[in-house]
Amino acid sequence: MSRSVDHRDERESGLLRRADARSRRAGGPIGRGRAASRRGFLAAVALGGAAACLAALPGAATTTPLAPAAAAHVPAPPSPTGPPMPVLDQDFADPDVVRVGGVFHAYATNAHGRNIQHATSTDLVHWTVDGADVLPEVGAWVTLDPPGHVWAPEVFDNGDGFTLHYTARDRAGGRQCIGVALASSPGGPFRPVGDGPLVCPTGQGGAIDASSYTENGTRHLLWKSDGNCCQLDTWLHIQPVSWDGTRVTGDPVRLIKQDDPHSWEQGLVEAPTLVKRDGRYVLLYSAGDYRTQAYAAGWATADALTGPYVKGSGPFMTTASFAGAIGGPGGQDVVTGHDGRDRLLFHGRGADASRRVLYAADLGFADGRPVVRGSKAVYEAELARVHAATVREARNAWGDRAVGHIDEPDSFVEFRVFAASPGRHTLAVRYGNGSLDDAGAPAAASHLLTVNGTPAGAVDYPYTGWDEWTSREVPVDLREGWNTVRLTKGDRYTELDAVEVS
Repeated sequence: MSRSVDHRDERESGLLRRADARSRRAGGPIGRGRAASRRGFLAAVALGGAAACLAALPGAATTTPLAPAAAAHVPAPPSPTGPPMPVLDQDFADPDVVRVGGVFHAYATNAHGRNIQHATSTDLVHWTVDGADVLPEVGAWVTLDPPGHVWAPEVFDNGDGFTLHYTARDRAGGRQCIGVALASSPGGPFRPVGDGPLVCPTGQGGAIDASSYTENGTRHLLWKSDGNCCQLDTWLHIQPVSWDGTRVTGDPVRLIKQDDPHSWEQGLVEAPTLVKRDGRYVLLYSAGDYRTQAYAAGWATADALTGPYVKGSGPFMTTASFAGAIGGPGGQDVVTGHDGRDRLLFHGRGADASRRVLYAADLGFADGRPVVRGSKAVYEAELARVHAATVREARNAWGDRAVGHIDEPDSFVEFRVFAASPGRHTLAVRYGNGSLDDAGAPAAASHLLTVNGTPAGAVDYPYTGWDEWTSREVPVDLREGWNTVRLTKGDRYTELDAVEVS
């Protein structure tokens, strides 16, 4: 009788919960099972702090001028196994990117004295910043009090030119709402159209964070009801609009809102981005207080455009998933590169925590779940293929279970892991080793490692004691998409909690 047990179908093809199970641990940060590096970031605020309107949040705008049309400094390329480095190392929050011919145009929230920022690139890595404000004037319905509070641009080619959706405060109702501007070219200037905002549900707290999705000849607008301004729910909506995005043509449909089981959301969801991959709708969103390192990005999936959408088990991108190197990642946009592969453009806080700078990373979808290169994805050992070993309840283990008794020569745990792009990655093995040598002294142990059936050396485990878990990192070469990683008994004895791939 076979001793192999494959638990992968229990939960999302073996790609494990990244938040809920481990958040039960005392003091555990959002989305992970270990303490996140603060790196001088602002302390995470309580839920009440996240409930302030965006316009009321301090430090959201800056008026420091820049030299016109300057090429932005691009840092050295990142380590192939580390988190991504900034591709535009200046304040460039809530990025939206549109490709026009061979040029990518990026737009961002107000900064540097501009209502909407603009930069261009031919490769999504090297960017040139436009010295002009592409939205020099806002609609007459807007009150700029305080000045510069224009947010979260969305730009698309409407066939006769380009449409910009932007967020600003409505003079009449006092809430933030979504307006429209048009231009003949992606570099602007965009000029406001209409006598009032396009979407402005005052009774729901207003509307922010527009994004566009097209299907079967119909354009749809996604947006957030800004209920966190006034102790209301925050809903992400989808609503049909005219092809040029200047008129709504139907009623909004609610997709998801913040909810208690997903405590990492901290009481609000925002920044919707919708794509369709492998026949499935994937809704990416950000959540939490954008001023802190607790800001993060999650996802939900559906079989139909208007839902129902089912949320993933936790965030796919957090400060901790980037090992503290990128704080508060979010405001994401999905872009297809010249090579046909998906990229995720997003903002985050790097060495200077006062700025939200622009990052780009390879993006893949593992059965609907977004996987970002450089962001740790976690795979529980008890959900892997287990042969000649035992799944047991384990103190302090993620998910409260681990795999032990990997004692026989043919004992192994085989993980199915996903890579957004091919090449060198980092495999972190979370283990516990209580082995003793012949003299009864604590001793190191090891497992033999194979990747996609090819021997890849060994993973050495210093002594920790049983039910004392820590991680050991090794480099691995992965192909794009799904891979198999097997750990087989080596020297002495070690138990496995999980592996992380970044």
